[in-house]
Amino acid sequence: MSQSSSNQIDQKVLVLDFGAQYGQLIARRVRDLHVYSELVPCDITAEELREKSPSALILSGGPASVYAEDAPSIDPAIFELGLPVLGLCYGHQIMTVTLGGEVAHSEVGEYGAAALERDRESALLNATPLEQTVWMSHRDAVSRAPEGFTVTAKTSVCPVAAMEDASRKFYSTQFHPEVQHTEHGQQILSNFLFDICGLEPNWTMENIVEEKVAEIRKTVGEDRVILALSGGVDSSVVAALGARAIGRQMTCVFINHGLLRKGEPEQVESVFTQQFDVDFIHVHAEDRYAALLDGVTDPEEKRRIIGTQFWNEFFAVATELEQDGRPVKYLAQGTIYPDIIESGARKTGGKASTIKSHHNLIPFPEGVHFDLIEPLDHFFKDEVRALGLALGLPEHIVHRQPFPGPGLAIRIIGAVSPEKLEILKEADAIVREELDAYNQRLFEQTGERNSEHAVWQYFAVLPDIKSVGVMGDERTYARPIILRAVESTDAMTADWAKLPYDVLARVSSRIVAEVPGVNRVAYDITSKPPATIEWE
Repeated sequence: MSQSSSNQIDQKVLVLDFGAQYGQLIARRVRDLHVYSELVPCDITAEELREKSPSALILSGGPASVYAEDAPSIDPAIFELGLPVLGLCYGHQIMTVTLGGEVAHSEVGEYGAAALERDRESALLNATPLEQTVWMSHRDAVSRAPEGFTVTAKTSVCPVAAMEDASRKFYSTQFHPEVQHTEHGQQILSNFLFDICGLEPNWTMENIVEEKVAEIRKTVGEDRVILALSGGVDSSVVAALGARAIGRQMTCVFINHGLLRKGEPEQVESVFTQQFDVDFIHVHAEDRYAALLDGVTDPEEKRRIIGTQFWNEFFAVATELEQDGRPVKYLAQGTIYPDIIESGARKTGGKASTIKSHHNLIPFPEGVHFDLIEPLDHFFKDEVRALGLALGLPEHIVHRQPFPGPGLAIRIIGAVSPEKLEILKEADAIVREELDAYNQRLFEQTGERNSEHAVWQYFAVLPDIKSVGVMGDERTYARPIILRAVESTDAMTADWAKLPYDVLARVSSRIVAEVPGVNRVAYDITSKPPATIEWE
């Protein structure tokens, strides 16, 4: 039973997704203005929308032509719900043809920055310049606006770049106000949300915490909840929420497989035994994992072993709780909104498909079942981090870098051994210490946590080779360390970080001097694609 935040929100904007590459971004931009927003499939019916009680609708862009045989369409009755509607790009065109206007093929498309000229009178474009730069991505264009609409902007290529029917509160633009390249895009969205729709910017972290705490209490009642606490951002925020909502009715199970970064098990235990009032169980499974991984070199086999043993350890704890008279009804998970979207929904040109979330793959033993609680399932990652700060989680957990579930096992190329783990933990600690400091200096200089040259993710990799070196007057035959540091925003693509030479030199010098068994440091300067961020 997944508990969604959307049921508790009195005002929300629904984004009808026509397969846009910017679909998630629209919802993000609305949330940035402190109004709750989420994506729904474009083939939702008017009746289904009415049941969701939205305050306004936004029709997203999409890759199709409205003339294509399989082009996504919209239920015409949606325009009879009396809701304010904003159409963007494809949404602009589908609104046009559905309401009786015309869209024409254009011999010249517009892609990228375009100069927009707007009319002096426009509720949507109010408080923006008469001439401004917007971001376009289209070939077809509206040639005749529907009856009742006024054209409010144009470009040299697009005669109807924006239009509005104020009496029905229908507005649309051919350009994308949600992207940063549209200079005044956030002002345009603000005009729609607040001036046109009359919404209030009340979706704040303080209100969200109150809502989620009340929601968890109502769902759980007197029952017990179990959470697999990895120490990552998502599960830690769920643990902090549970601590505030139900205290020791939540059991946080921290399975220590011995493959975490240096100091992390101690940090997790300290936070959730001293700062939060939850039932915390630290499972020391290091030896069991070491035995299972002994001699295993294939990365997929490593993942399979680690994943399977994780659930074995987890359900063993659940069984013990049952035997101790503390039966568990709910399993809490740190599923976040991108997990929901990317797990299969809305991936076919905007048409809805059944969501097959990753939690459906939980290998429940025979006779074991928990109802699910997923309090973060409608939050984006940066919102989860903000929620964590509002709940009092320390910075080192809230801003923890992405870390693979199998841990250091897939940053050790080849078989995992205690010796290799110790080398990698020590080297990785130096990498993180030095690049944490580098990022902090950038933050102090720019005031931006994610400034242009900040490094997004950084870690050490231990390859399965040795190389010749000289230390003192003696020949060495020791292991190299590979430094991996990338710049990215979403991990879909990444570029290697252009670190200053003095930073690279300091990392290299410290690793060779402080980590026994290492005599060389190499820097991976491959982007993604063609490489991946992780090595295995």
